[in-house]
Amino acid sequence: MSDVSGFRGFRPWPRSLGSRLFLILLAGLMIAQGLTFSVQFVERYISAKTVMLNTLESDVATSIAVLDRLPAAERADWLDRLDRGTYRFVLGPGLPGVPDMTEQGRQIAGRIQDAVGKRFPLSFVSIPGDGKRLQAHLTLSDGNPLTIDVNPAPIMPMAVWLPFVLLLQLGLLILCTWLVVRQAIRPLVNLANAADALDPNKKTPRLAEAGPSEVAHAARAFNAMRDRIAHYLEERVQILAAISHDLQTPITRMKLRAEIAEDSAEKEKLVQDLAEIERLVHEGVAYARSAHGNTEKPSRIDIGSFVESLAYDYQDTGKAVMVADKIDGAVVTRPHALRRILTNLIDNALKFTGTAEISVQKDGTGAILIKVLDRGPGIPADQLDAVMQPFFRLEQSRSRGTGGTGLGLAIAGQLAQAIGGSLTLRNREGGGLSAEISIR
Repeated sequence: MSDVSGFRGFRPWPRSLGSRLFLILLAGLMIAQGLTFSVQFVERYISAKTVMLNTLESDVATSIAVLDRLPAAERADWLDRLDRGTYRFVLGPGLPGVPDMTEQGRQIAGRIQDAVGKRFPLSFVSIPGDGKRLQAHLTLSDGNPLTIDVNPAPIMPMAVWLPFVLLLQLGLLILCTWLVVRQAIRPLVNLANAADALDPNKKTPRLAEAGPSEVAHAARAFNAMRDRIAHYLEERVQILAAISHDLQTPITRMKLRAEIAEDSAEKEKLVQDLAEIERLVHEGVAYARSAHGNTEKPSRIDIGSFVESLAYDYQDTGKAVMVADKIDGAVVTRPHALRRILTNLIDNALKFTGTAEISVQKDGTGAILIKVLDRGPGIPADQLDAVMQPFFRLEQSRSRGTGGTGLGLAIAGQLAQAIGGSLTLRNREGGGLSAEISIR
């Protein structure tokens, strides 16, 4: 069973598209190159073999005719002239051998037989050793024996430079394949990066609409989609702002009428309901506008003084908000958006525990880390992400003192992204919640 699971875990096929395309193209080109080389090699081998055998047949016929016509005393002087490297003529009976020959030996013997014809009886033997050497024995017209000693060389000897050329071809194949894959994958990578960084509210560079027609078309479609999203977001804010404006007048009239009504339990409930409606409208618009938190211009602030000032404002109203520890240092951010984030987090802590602590530190990457700490009931671990969604409430009551609207954390999270930071919620050891804002 362990062997099976180990086999399933083995993944020789790469996961990235670039690696897959690289392997497929490289393998295809190498196979095609190998087939081309093999065909050329076989064709050259057959041609070289045919030329060699034809040359052997012609030279042997001429050489035997010359030696047969020369006087016996002069034949020894001609042997060096008739030597061809792969075969030579020996005056005498030659060496003893065996009749078994290789396929190449039989082909050579057949061509020698064709060259000599039936004029001189021939016998062929293979000389023991490397298995390639053979001798042909015949008797000239004057009765003197003659031996043709054949030691064939490779038909196609390997050139010294050939392995280097093959390695150079392999390197060129790898380089060209890499360049092709890089050109094919780059638009996808750029599109994926642009999609990851998509934020219609930020002045990020548009995707370049250049390159091949298909790539340029995809870039234009992506930029058009980005513009439509930005337009839809702007419309959302405008619609909510218009609704808020239109609702303000009837809500105000209803509150005035309720105020002049006679005191009763129903009056108090009506005033509370109107206040709840007004608050829902304001927070709904605030959430919609939080996506456009970058409309505020960044400025440099002293983060320690900024947090202390916020805590003092709460203390002036009798709220138990303390600065546990802080660091002094300048940071470039959008102060109104940051104040709204911290206010929402502090109000959330005060609602559940009545106290809140603020801590300002630097993390290992050099980012400013602002923590709003409380000792409340905390949040179940499986709902830490869910509470960041709009209108999500752990407490299902719509009461201001318990459930609220479910927009405070959503607004804080969206504003944190708008100013280039992030908001993370963690449960503290010993109970309570830590809301952490990271600002670079």
